[in-house]
Amino acid sequence: MNEVKLGLRQNWQQFTLLVVINAFVGGMVGLERTILPEIAEVDFGIAAKTAILSFIIVFGVVKAITNYYTGALANKLGRKNLLMLGWLIALPIPFILIYAPSWSWIIFANVLLGINQGLTWSSTVVMKIDLVGEKDRGLAMGLNESAGYLAVGGVAFLTGWIASEYGARPYPFYMGIAFAFIGLILSWLFVKDTVHHVHAETTTSDLPKLKNIFWETTWKHKNLGSISQAGLVNNLNDGMVWGLFPILLATKNFDLEQIGKIVALYPIVWGLGQLFTGKMADHFNKKNMLFWGMLVQGIALLLMVFADSFFHFAILSVVLGIGTAIVYPTFLAAIADYAHPQQRAESIGIFRLWRDLGYAVGALLTGIIADSLGLEWSVAVIGGLTVASAGVVWARMK
Repeated sequence: MNEVKLGLRQNWQQFTLLVVINAFVGGMVGLERTILPEIAEVDFGIAAKTAILSFIIVFGVVKAITNYYTGALANKLGRKNLLMLGWLIALPIPFILIYAPSWSWIIFANVLLGINQGLTWSSTVVMKIDLVGEKDRGLAMGLNESAGYLAVGGVAFLTGWIASEYGARPYPFYMGIAFAFIGLILSWLFVKDTVHHVHAETTTSDLPKLKNIFWETTWKHKNLGSISQAGLVNNLNDGMVWGLFPILLATKNFDLEQIGKIVALYPIVWGLGQLFTGKMADHFNKKNMLFWGMLVQGIALLLMVFADSFFHFAILSVVLGIGTAIVYPTFLAAIADYAHPQQRAESIGIFRLWRDLGYAVGALLTGIIADSLGLEWSVAVIGGLTVASAGVVWARMK
């Protein structure tokens, strides 16, 4: 057996392949980003915001639980096996979205999408961290998340454009069929497991093992707990933007193509920004990056309450994307810094459990507030919670 070496340069071929695969993973989410709220209202006559956001609630809960089990089972079943299973589950999703006769079928598709995202995205994250070692973790996560969220933004824009030209179904979802088949084939034929890289790093690590991985990652460990709560609030506001932002823009009399452009700006800036912020996380203080990133997000959301023009929303979407880009690769790089190599996959899975539960909490909370008090109140409350999360990072993290 060849000697196992850690590092981005030493493993660039496998790393690049995993980046490409994660772009297809992100593309599966981008399919829904712009047009699913439109389908809910037009095709199925659903008006209540809480009901429309039900697909995000289901997606968030299922993905969060799958993240946890992906981390817990990564060492036992193998990263590659979990990655391939995730793509197998993805195969029926675009067909269900195309032919769904009722909203319950859309919900079922999002159950499958949550499992797909939990298995595939978690696997690629863990495998990249395994490959690169300690030195380039931030850069690795920046490249991984950048590929994923650039795909989310690009596909969100394309589906908005296709829907405005040809209708919301079936044409926008044809891309999903290609994403699922290509992702499965690449994972099956070319990806190699990284278990040997974990063993190699374990021999040189001096990190103490966590006594209770779940509770210490969740809250008891000051650094890990601070990161986990910030991850939850980050995706809480992303769940709001995903579900309510297109509806808010529609109330401002923007057409579907304009909505698609504004909605796509945020994940595109988020994705591109991580090409830079990931490497920054290898060199700068991670606590400061998490504090400022969360604060910038919160301020952008609060200012959206007062926006009324295409230019205003576009600028604030860019600012929100910058704030998210600062924290996203830093989350994962920081978790890896404080978790023993043999516990890292499980600790990342627990962090991603709480982070992606934020989708469900955000969608449920904002839906209730929107139905009770109005869309602007939802945006304001979530903005305030994001600022408060920045305060927790500042006060608690070392």
